[in-house]
Amino acid sequence: MRVTLIRHGESEANVGNFISDDPRKPVNLTARGIAQAEALATAIAHEQFTHAYVSEFLRAQQTLAILLRGMPLIPQVDARLNERKSGLDGHPVHIFNDEVRRNPLHYKTPYGETFLEQMERLRNFLDDVVMRHPQGRIILVSHENPILAAKAWTTSAEAEVFAAVPNCGRVDIEWPLSE
Repeated sequence: MRVTLIRHGESEANVGNFISDDPRKPVNLTARGIAQAEALATAIAHEQFTHAYVSEFLRAQQTLAILLRGMPLIPQVDARLNERKSGLDGHPVHIFNDEVRRNPLHYKTPYGETFLEQMERLRNFLDDVVMRHPQGRIILVSHENPILAAKAWTTSAEAEVFAAVPNCGRVDIEWPLSE
């Protein structure tokens, strides 16, 4: 199964530099985020996807809606694609990132998850999807941290795993991993 993981377009949280990890609190795409998604939609218009998945967050759903214009796919929402849980919703991003840099794999807030836990969440999602669509060509829209967690399964190069994924950036992977 081939999976195209796409980070949502620029959001109000990106511009405001605050953590948004509660899907019940709507955070929209900015005008720039909409333009990013429209540009990506044009770039991928020739690609044939069989299934679409998206996180519970509004900004991801807005991005996928733009990407799927003209495609006969009905996206499935899956919480396993949600942003990394920190329990710091609304706080400045640097509060979380400063701590994560000290211990990228194991740092966990009292109400959050470690990177390794997030990796397991993404592995579980990918395993489920490949069982449902073994020959599928999947498009999914998520967030930077879950995409990094999925990338971590495909490479052992730490620099590659933690390389930033820009808004509307894409990462393509094959799943399951070849032995």
